[in-house]
Amino acid sequence: MPASLSKISTTVRLYAQYQWLRASFRLGSVLRPQATLRRAGDLFCTPFPSSRARALAAPTGQAAEADLDLTGQHIHTYVWGDPQAQPYVLFAHGWSSHGTRFLPWVERLRADGYAVVAFDQPAHGRSSGRRATLPEFAQTLEAIGRRFGPAAALVGHSLGGAAAAIAMARGLVVERAVLIAPAADPVDAALRFARVVGLPMRLGRRMVAMFESMVGASFTEFQAHYNAPRIARPALIVHDLDDREVPWAEGERYARYWPDSRLLSTRGLGHNRIAQHEDVIAAALRFLRGEAVGQRVVSTPELPYGIA
Repeated sequence: MPASLSKISTTVRLYAQYQWLRASFRLGSVLRPQATLRRAGDLFCTPFPSSRARALAAPTGQAAEADLDLTGQHIHTYVWGDPQAQPYVLFAHGWSSHGTRFLPWVERLRADGYAVVAFDQPAHGRSSGRRATLPEFAQTLEAIGRRFGPAAALVGHSLGGAAAAIAMARGLVVERAVLIAPAADPVDAALRFARVVGLPMRLGRRMVAMFESMVGASFTEFQAHYNAPRIARPALIVHDLDDREVPWAEGERYARYWPDSRLLSTRGLGHNRIAQHEDVIAAALRFLRGEAVGQRVVSTPELPYGIA
C-alpha cells in the first residue's frame, strides 16, 4: 500500500475508534453511570499503550541506566556525566512520554559542564506500573531529587512541569526551573478529558471528586496559582500560543503567580515539538547562564490568571 494511502487508512481507523469510544461513554453514562465513571477514571490514569513501545525503541544516547526502587515502583533512570561531581540538570517528562525524550538537550548541556539526569515516571517507559496520577508524578520527582541531591536546574514538560512546581513548592531543592507547556489546573484537565471522550459534565465533576477522595487531597493543592507563589527560585516558562493540548493561558498563569519568573511565548511549535526545538533549548541555556529571557508577567486582582 502506498504511504499516503496507509496514512489515510490509519487516520480513518483511529477516527472510527475515537467515535466508538465517545458513543460508548455517552451510552454508558445513561445506562451504567457508576461503571462508566470508574472506566473513565481508569482511562484518565492510563498512559497511551503505544508510549511504552516508543520509549523502548528510543535511543538512550549511551546513558548510564539503572532501576531504582522508589515510591513502591521500579523507576528507570538515565544519567549522563557525574551528578555527584558536576552540577546537574534534572528532567521531568510529561504524560505518555519518557525520560529520553529530552535526548536533544543532553549534548548541549554536557558541553556547558552539566551532568544530566532523566527518568521514566511510573507506568511510563521502562518503569513499572500500569497507572499514574499527577500526585504520583510529583512524589516520584521528589524521590529522584532526594536520591541525586540538589539540582542546578529542573526542566519539566507538560504534566512534568506541573509535577516540578508541586515538588519545588514542597521543598525540592533546585536552583532554577524551566517549565515547558506546563499544565496548570488538574480540574480543567479532567474536564477537558471528559469532553473529549463524551462523558457528561455531571460525571466529569464526579470523576474529579473521586480522584480527590482517592489521593486524600483537594485538587486545589495541585493548581499553579496555589503552588507557584510558594517557590523562591527563578523560573522560565515556555509555552506555545498554538498549543491545543494545554492552553497557553496555563503557562501564563504560572508566570503571573511565580514571583521570580519570565514567560517566553512561541508560535507554531504546538505542545510536543516545543520540548525538543533548538530555539527553546538555546533560550533555556541562556536562562541557566543567568541571562534575562522572555517577558515579566505581573499579577493584579484586576488581571486574574489566564486573562491578559
